[in-house]
Amino acid sequence: MTSPYHFVQGGHPPQTDLLTSRAMFTQAYAVIPKGVMRDIVTSAFPFWSKTRGWVLARPLSGFAETFSQTIMEVSPGGGSDQPETDTEAQCILFVVTGALDLHLAGQDHKLTAGSYVYVPAGCAWTIQNKSAEIAQFHWIRKAFEAVKGLDHPEPFVTHESLITPAEMPDTQGRWKTSRFVDPADMRHDMHVNIVTFEPGAVIPFAETHVMEHGLYVLEGKAVYRLNQDWVEVEAGDFMWLRAFCPQACYAGGPGRFRYLLYKDVNRNFKLKL
Repeated sequence: MTSPYHFVQGGHPPQTDLLTSRAMFTQAYAVIPKGVMRDIVTSAFPFWSKTRGWVLARPLSGFAETFSQTIMEVSPGGGSDQPETDTEAQCILFVVTGALDLHLAGQDHKLTAGSYVYVPAGCAWTIQNKSAEIAQFHWIRKAFEAVKGLDHPEPFVTHESLITPAEMPDTQGRWKTSRFVDPADMRHDMHVNIVTFEPGAVIPFAETHVMEHGLYVLEGKAVYRLNQDWVEVEAGDFMWLRAFCPQACYAGGPGRFRYLLYKDVNRNFKLKL
């Protein structure tokens, strides 16, 4: 299989491999490198057939608070007619390899690498792999936070190739963001974007902000500043960043550095836990 996006290889390392890896779990951030996403750490879910998932983040004390993120691998003939068991969960699907048939809100869609789907909470959907090769997609879920006076967002299906990346100011196009939802649309309480850095581009200050992040590296490599540490990351690695964790980036090349970015947005905060 070929794909412009990294997808999980699975398998199991030989007994001769060293135990040392770049895996790291701290109070401010976590790094789950591609080398630890092996067959032995996959999960199964109710009402899914011929499917396994690598769970990258889930609501957990001292870890992710607002979302879950799983790389789903659907073998030929697999899928689900009842994929979501939580009526409060909205989700985004982003396909990284293979082909899938999606039925969403009464309409059929053919998904390929680069397809992006938004499913509102309570919206019916099914997904099947009718091809001869495995398919993988990111399944990002968040409990929808309704606001009185705001409509619920509608479902939609699009593709990265249809999105014009927005250039960050004063970067001469070296740092761009592909936004699948209008940032001014207050109905949405999460964004999942694709961020692209050309070789040599940087985040030139330590961002320190309220949004929690999940970052999955789709392509390339870089050095990322996480809290007080500089960490090397590459395609296939996942990073979780707690709210207010200082963060910056230097994309050293030789190719582009790209990642799928989750963040919670557009809502005020509960003052009682």
